[in-house]
Amino acid sequence: MFHRQALRGGRLSAGDMRATDETLLRQAAVAGARGRTQLAENLARAAELTAVPDDVILEIYTALRPHRSPAAELEAWAERLATDYGAPRVAAFVREAKAAYVERGLLATAKAPR
Repeated sequence: MFHRQALRGGRLSAGDMRATDETLLRQAAVAGARGRTQLAENLARAAELTAVPDDVILEIYTALRPHRSPAAELEAWAERLATDYGAPRVAAFVREAKAAYVERGLLATAKAPR
């Protein structure tokens, strides 16, 4: 927990204000108990993402932009999320995005330069 003096003194880092997986899962449970299933699922995915390094999240975000990645790359990200980071909900989300991109013609035909 941080104090007002640390806040005023500019001595807080992003990590000091980051939500933990435990907090996000508790919030997901409350949302689910109130019938807010979509919010509960979003919070549960956010809890999984706490284990994923920021630079990896940015790479995945970039890969998910339309016309940026072929299907195989998105599948590789989904597998990595599930296997390396224990994030099956986020992996399922990436696979859902891949399916939607296939349906709408939003996949890259070849690896796009970045």
